[in-house]
Amino acid sequence: MSARIIDGKAVAEALRGRLASRIADLSFRPGLRVVRVGDDPASGVYVRNKDRAAAAAGFDSATIHLPVETRESDLLMLIADLNIDPTVDGILVQLPLPPQIRPDMVIAAIDPGKDVDGFHPVNAGRLATQQPGLVPCTPKGVMHLLQAAGTPLSGARAVVLGRSQIVGRPMLQLLLAADCTVTVVHSRTRDLAAECRRAEILVAAVGRAELVRGDWIAEGATVIDVGINRNAEGRLVGDVAFAEA
Repeated sequence: MSARIIDGKAVAEALRGRLASRIADLSFRPGLRVVRVGDDPASGVYVRNKDRAAAAAGFDSATIHLPVETRESDLLMLIADLNIDPTVDGILVQLPLPPQIRPDMVIAAIDPGKDVDGFHPVNAGRLATQQPGLVPCTPKGVMHLLQAAGTPLSGARAVVLGRSQIVGRPMLQLLLAADCTVTVVHSRTRDLAAECRRAEILVAAVGRAELVRGDWIAEGATVIDVGINRNAEGRLVGDVAFAEA
């Protein structure tokens, strides 16, 4: 059976359209502030994409770009100001941060109600206990893709490849909440290929270029490749060997 490609761009465009309609009905423009520290090239690309997407949806979005030598205490003071600013509804601190700044301290300083990345311990705890809260965007996007593809979720065998706080662990919680039977595998798992072959839904988020080969994927499985890597030739590739899938 030939593979069917999920059109992620079309799903994203439809979602942006629905969001723009909801924002247009509000009596105010939601305010988003993105904080970037330093000049990491990948961070620059991500921040520009976020700014464009937010502006297209109707947000009042702005980036605060701080120098790489910024002290942790100064960043925490900025976050404290954004927390109490009534015109700011969402705060996003772009990772990675320079080595003198502890990410955990910064994330914990953000008002959980403005933590649009969903990384704050309060939001992580709410997700784990199936309470309302802000959810990390990549796992939530995976759920949108699965639903848009019409993938049956209840009772499905799902395998999450990766256990990061950003993708793997929240992905586990969202799939559990959708009544999937979930296995999390990682770099220390014995016989990764066999575990992946059991999946009806496979989410690859381990950060290793083309780790998942075509013969790791069961016939008819839905595969969502979260990975963004450069291979030995410098090409951008995912965690799944796309040509073999």
